[in-house]
Amino acid sequence: MLIVASIFGAFASNYPLYVISRLIMGFGSAFVIVYFNPIVVKYFTPEERPIVNGINAAAFNEGNLLAILFTGTLLSNLESWQNVIMAISAASFVVLVIWWLVSDDFAMTAQNKAGEAIRNYTLSDGIKDPVNRWLPIAYSGLLFYYIAVFVWFPHVPTLAADAKYLSSIMIGAGMVGTVVGIIAAKRFALRVPVIRYCGLAMTACASLMIYTEIPSVAYLSVFLAGFFMFVPMTSLVTLPQELPDMTPTRITVIFGMFWSIAYIIETGLMYTAGVLADQTGSIAVAAIFAVACSSTFFIASFFLPETGKKELTDGAVPAKA
Repeated sequence: MLIVASIFGAFASNYPLYVISRLIMGFGSAFVIVYFNPIVVKYFTPEERPIVNGINAAAFNEGNLLAILFTGTLLSNLESWQNVIMAISAASFVVLVIWWLVSDDFAMTAQNKAGEAIRNYTLSDGIKDPVNRWLPIAYSGLLFYYIAVFVWFPHVPTLAADAKYLSSIMIGAGMVGTVVGIIAAKRFALRVPVIRYCGLAMTACASLMIYTEIPSVAYLSVFLAGFFMFVPMTSLVTLPQELPDMTPTRITVIFGMFWSIAYIIETGLMYTAGVLADQTGSIAVAAIFAVACSSTFFIASFFLPETGKKELTDGAVPAKA
């Protein structure tokens, strides 16, 4: 309902009211993203979760791609940005009604075999749990780099790739990477090696994109950076779901902290990039800073617990640490 409420932005009489409508939509989106995780833990088996997690991880990218492809057409047909917002909000309302009709409810409190309630995993417990520090640290650099591709990179004058193609290439590569990530999570037993080496490859390709003077190499490196960005996302999201004694309550706290802390760090990094650009007079410095920050995915992987099993059934090939 909060997402649908963004329709009021179309009637905003000034910019602050419009921003408030977007904040309301973002608040609702945050709830949806967090609460999909206990649903996954509750209704899907460990074997099914990589596929479901991959689909959920691709949803944001898919929405971006749809926006890039169809916003211009919607504007030309509906004649104003206000009408576009109302149309998208109406579509969100239809999805909301469908969800109401098909969804099920369940208790967040876990029970043992005797039917007794297990002590809830609280926010205090989450703060003490090291995994809740390293997961958002790992993702924050990737998130900052992803946003920087849209914000900073198009303004880098020395970039060999045409700025107008960066976002579409990145998103398209992300869709391909998500599919490969689902396969990797199903095929390979361990999670951390996928996160670690894809993170390293992503930073290497992003660096090449910045420094190459050959357009074809730049476009290829953009694609590969987006590809390696999304391949490990399924493993990253699946990892905490495989922690011992996982419950819907605990996974909700974990991912609530994950998204909150990751965006707080990303906001700080984005501000720092702006300061660097102002002080040096070079947008390229901010872009290079974003590439360097993307290495958090690789660095944090050395502190994440390995939740994958060394032996899988159904012909899966165990990964080597």
